[in-house]
Amino acid sequence: MHTLDLAPIESERLLVFGGPYGNLEAVKALFAEAEKLGIAAEHIICTGDIMAYCADPLETAYFIRNKDIRIIQGNCEQALAEASEECGCGFAEGSSCDMLSKSWFSYCASQINTDLKEWFTTLPMYLRFRFGSKNFVVVHGSPRDISEFVFASDPEEQLKDHIRQADTDCIIGGHSGLPFTKVLHDKCWHNPGVLGMPANDATPRTWYSLMTQVDDGIVFEHKSLSYPAMAAQAKMNEAGLPQVYAQALTSGLWPSLDILPQSETLQTGVSLIEQKIEWGIS
Repeated sequence: MHTLDLAPIESERLLVFGGPYGNLEAVKALFAEAEKLGIAAEHIICTGDIMAYCADPLETAYFIRNKDIRIIQGNCEQALAEASEECGCGFAEGSSCDMLSKSWFSYCASQINTDLKEWFTTLPMYLRFRFGSKNFVVVHGSPRDISEFVFASDPEEQLKDHIRQADTDCIIGGHSGLPFTKVLHDKCWHNPGVLGMPANDATPRTWYSLMTQVDDGIVFEHKSLSYPAMAAQAKMNEAGLPQVYAQALTSGLWPSLDILPQSETLQTGVSLIEQKIEWGIS
């Protein structure tokens, strides 16, 4: 599997996001924020899944490609490039998520062209880089499985095993849709959340993160993003995409909790707060 090794990143700050999901309105809002913050394209990282639930898969993919940021392959890019009949998200067969995915994935497959399929195959599966005094690996699901769901409530030893497998100090992961940072002594797991869908917290906001070098460590900032969710919702309805996902853009609640562990399920409807988490700072 292709790993892209970057040179040490000298910037003081990085912007990280996941799951654009074909939500062009959210993606444009994010890049407007990046411009305000003065963050250059080479210091922006995406954990994959450009195309998924929302109505502008083609436009979103071209918008992101033209920005020339750092991005890895998500399971959706992999499945679309291989002309698979399913998204490869790792949903349990026959679950609500599995059944609903057939509609939005079919829509994405109908929109994609050869040019984008070829681009998807060139995207790395993993990124490696050094930032400050720490080594990072960017994955979509986990180091062993592109569609493995990893959550904050997972056992610490399981997270540490993943980090050991990746031979790094910190993993930046995506796929699960919920933002979190788990500091594990000298190791860390960071998920910036996704842009294309809310975080099941009963608000239409979506999430990204900023990473800042401070002394010998890193500060992770979980940041919310407000954008024209009703416009994105209207496009989904017009395209005939699953209404329950269109509703989720404004309700902020997922239509199914199939993938969530009990701890995350119990947080349904609890509004997330922006927060800063320090790691490795003496």
